[in-house]
Amino acid sequence: MTSPQQPQPQPQPGAPGTGAQPMPPAAPVPAPGPAPTAGPMPPASPELSTPPPLSTSFERGDPHAQGGPASPAAEEPGTMLLQAQAQPQPAPVKEAGTMMLQAQPPAGGHPEPRPLAAHGPGAQGKEGGTMMLTVPAPPQAQPQLPQQPPQPPQAPAPQPPQQQPVGANWQAGNVGYVSPIPVRPTHLGHALAAEWTKIRSVRSTIWTLGVMVVLIVGIGLLTATAMSGHTVSPRISFGFFSVMLGTLCIIPLGVLVISSEYGTGLIRTTMTVCPSRARVLAAKSIVFFLLAFVITTLATTVVSLAMAGMVGGREPTISEWLRCTVGAGLYVSMLGLLAMAVGSLLRHSAGAISAMFGVVLLPMLLAVFMLGASSLQWLAKGLITYSVPNSLATLYGIPFLGTDGGPEGWTPLWILTGVAAVALAAAFAVQERRDV
Repeated sequence: MTSPQQPQPQPQPGAPGTGAQPMPPAAPVPAPGPAPTAGPMPPASPELSTPPPLSTSFERGDPHAQGGPASPAAEEPGTMLLQAQAQPQPAPVKEAGTMMLQAQPPAGGHPEPRPLAAHGPGAQGKEGGTMMLTVPAPPQAQPQLPQQPPQPPQAPAPQPPQQQPVGANWQAGNVGYVSPIPVRPTHLGHALAAEWTKIRSVRSTIWTLGVMVVLIVGIGLLTATAMSGHTVSPRISFGFFSVMLGTLCIIPLGVLVISSEYGTGLIRTTMTVCPSRARVLAAKSIVFFLLAFVITTLATTVVSLAMAGMVGGREPTISEWLRCTVGAGLYVSMLGLLAMAVGSLLRHSAGAISAMFGVVLLPMLLAVFMLGASSLQWLAKGLITYSVPNSLATLYGIPFLGTDGGPEGWTPLWILTGVAAVALAAAFAVQERRDV
């Protein structure tokens, strides 16, 4: 920057340096080059926007003197120097993209700012008063170190296997697996409990056994009332009629104990829970036989007591008492067991019930029609003798055809027991070979 021309003071006469030449005009300040476009320039800080105070002094010096005090030998009278007073300023905060306006110090010069010369080129080819526009470089990014590959997670040190209690492994899977559920070996008692739960929780059991008790007790009491003024030997023999009707209820119940599971598909669940089919069939037979025996024996005992108290006649013996109570209960229960074996063989409720009613009633009906033909009387007598109704009458001491050549006493019970055993053996054999 150059100040305007001012009138030079006239030298005093006799003053030294009167022959000096007038001061040449100041050299034009070259215009600074275009600043690099690095984005819009932010407003300068207050320290940079306020120009430093200028001081005008008349000093003697060399017209090519640089900033700083001129040496006494280079001073020239009549030279006006325009200097910028250097003021210590705090270091500007450098940010990326900020354009700073500052004086360029000479190479290797003092780091603090120097006054700008008004005239003449500066030292080392730089003109005095030249303003340099510099853009501070953005901070260099720290070189990134090559990333190390992630370390794989270290597996924990293998612990020694702990000793586990050795137990029964019913899963037959992993050898070292121990089920948290207590494993107990199954036996027939478990199957008996399951069958007892099933037989007492279905409505058919309650209805059939209830009807059987009503028929045996009810008809027995009616018969005892009707025969109260008569003499019968023995007095308890007429309890046969009530028991005969009760067998018509025990047969359907024996069939439904097993055939109903085949009809509903529950037999698959039963065989899955208990793979031993023989155990399942044995549990059904035991539960049903005991239930039928207890109910029938209690009902026949009530009837026998009523007959003995209301009907006149000979007093029954102990054997007759056992046959009319326990024997009748065993016979009816064995007949129901035979019905269950037939139901296991046929696996159909209606077919098994029809077959059992035919076994119980058909021989007696055929014998009635054969009695008219003399050539078939032997066959008719055989059918009557070994029929179910006549076997029950024999237990009560009043067989249909008398005691001429027929079974007596406990013999009818043993015959029915043998037939039921054969039917059950066939049911066990078929149950093991056929699918469910």
